[in-house]
Amino acid sequence: MSARPRRRKFTKPEESHPDERWMASYMDMVTVLMCMFIVLYAMSTVDAKKFESLKNSLATGFGVVATDTVDTAKGVVVPPEHTNAEEEGFAGSLETQPPVVPAEKEDLQLAEQEVDKLSGLRDQMAASLAAENLSDAVKFQIDERGLTVRLVSSDTFFDPDDARLTGQSVKVLDTIAPVLAAVTLDISVEGHAALVPETIANPQYWEISTARATNVVRHLIEADHLAQERMAATGYGASRPLGATDSAEDLAKNRRVDIVVRSDQPDAVRELIPQVLEARQQ
Repeated sequence: MSARPRRRKFTKPEESHPDERWMASYMDMVTVLMCMFIVLYAMSTVDAKKFESLKNSLATGFGVVATDTVDTAKGVVVPPEHTNAEEEGFAGSLETQPPVVPAEKEDLQLAEQEVDKLSGLRDQMAASLAAENLSDAVKFQIDERGLTVRLVSSDTFFDPDDARLTGQSVKVLDTIAPVLAAVTLDISVEGHAALVPETIANPQYWEISTARATNVVRHLIEADHLAQERMAATGYGASRPLGATDSAEDLAKNRRVDIVVRSDQPDAVRELIPQVLEARQQ
């Protein structure tokens, strides 16, 4: 008996669809074109009044000109020579904001103010010394360190090879002490000695100069009540002479103590003090 033939299973043919991913790119392109035409249309129909208002507002904001037609802000005109200065930005009215000043010019202004302050201290001390007939006993010098009060006069402050304060030196210190007490600047007292080799051995010059500075500091603290945290004592021996000869006058210059009222300004400002002094002498 022959086998019955197997029937074939009928399958529906698959439908074929075209790739439609191109439509997404096409829609993006159409959207971009639409935006472009909208922008072109907006640019072609400029409202002159609105454009003028926008221009004034931007000008005010960027500090070109001040106007009250758009808002109440006030601009600050920056000079052309300051446009490249490394300054921080600022906002606000002209009444509340300082002008832009280059760092060099600001340092010079501070140096001029420092010279005025130090000169004022010098003049106060000079007036007090003049009232006591002690003007010739003290010399003043203003430099980048500050104000130096130089106690130098023949046999006025220290006897040769001696660190003890004389009666004249005590009177001078008591006269200038009130002016020193009125300021908060640090004070450095620097002792010096006259080099006379046939008198004492060289190492002892350092001891004498340091003792002279220490005795001045001790008197200013204990007798004149200056704050001790402001004081410092240093001895330079005979290493910084004012006079280079062995004459009595030069030896007296070197047998001295310098009281330095130290400037508290930054280095950049203090370095300009000699320049300010030179300009004022011209």
